[in-house]
Amino acid sequence: MSTLGVAIIGCGGIALQNHLPGLAICPDTKVVALCDANAAVLAQAQSQTGLAAASTDYREIVGRDDVQAVIIATPNVTHAPIALAAIAHGKHVLCEKPIAMSAAEARSMAAAADKAGVRHMTAYTYRFVPAMRYLAHLVKRGDLGVPYHFRSCRLQDWGARDIGWRQEKKLAGSGELGDMLSHRVDFAHLLYGDFKRIVAGMKRFIDDRHGHASDLEDWVTIMADFDNGATGVLESSKLATGHNESWRSLDHVEMNGSEASFVFSTGKWNEIHIGKPGGAGLEKMIIPKEFFVWPGSPRDAAAGNPLITFRYDQNYEFIEAIRDQRPCRPSFHDGCRSQTVMDAAYESTATGQWVNLKY
Repeated sequence: MSTLGVAIIGCGGIALQNHLPGLAICPDTKVVALCDANAAVLAQAQSQTGLAAASTDYREIVGRDDVQAVIIATPNVTHAPIALAAIAHGKHVLCEKPIAMSAAEARSMAAAADKAGVRHMTAYTYRFVPAMRYLAHLVKRGDLGVPYHFRSCRLQDWGARDIGWRQEKKLAGSGELGDMLSHRVDFAHLLYGDFKRIVAGMKRFIDDRHGHASDLEDWVTIMADFDNGATGVLESSKLATGHNESWRSLDHVEMNGSEASFVFSTGKWNEIHIGKPGGAGLEKMIIPKEFFVWPGSPRDAAAGNPLITFRYDQNYEFIEAIRDQRPCRPSFHDGCRSQTVMDAAYESTATGQWVNLKY
């Protein structure tokens, strides 16, 4: 099997902490080139990786013959231009979320990739959490019964610190909605299916982050009806004082149905809580070991920090989909679905009305 050459475009923390070690577990796969518009960031990544092939211009990278696939980890506004350029050169693409600035832009990316016959993936990393995979299995099997409610709550304490391009609409397109709630919208799609209608609210509490103006929301909530008849409530905030960040902060997902309730926290990668009708409360369950690692992944579930290493399976799925010539899970189409809900959330916030979803 020939070695697959991958280029990383955008050499910030996500690329170096998640994608590099993820690609390292993939057989016959090699990072061959780096790209970042910031020369200093690029130089640091070169120093860390030892790679000589690098450029501040993504056009040079996507045109290289030794590059068969690219990973895009840049500010959101550049996702579509880079992806479309890579697709035009026949490259497979893994793109960080949200994959575009609007649903229309996301659909153009998916259509171009499908037409070119290249693999495409949206980096909804938390789909690879073992407990989330097991929840999806339980729901598909029917253990939930008739679905009643879906709720998620993501609370972090980022305070008033400068968060760079993520607080500028022209660069990010969305604030807390795209940064954090988009993952939970994807959870809902995976577990419950399409949204039927939503009403949303957003607010920006901090306009200036240590001298850097912010024009995007730092809190968002969505109420929803699903096509399957269930209701939903999703909330996310960067200003939940005292809640800390990352896995140390609240990241709660709950489903209630006629036959069971399931509760999951991303900070507890291998367990869920289950409640049954007439029970005394929710009980902890350690998930079966076959769900600890993505099917086929060579990763050792007992090695490394399990709150981080599940992310590496995302890269394995991307590479294996390329080799097997099959769709990635999740694909750009999943990114389009979430972007459609995000667009509707902004419309609802502006009008104060419920918005019917049209995927």
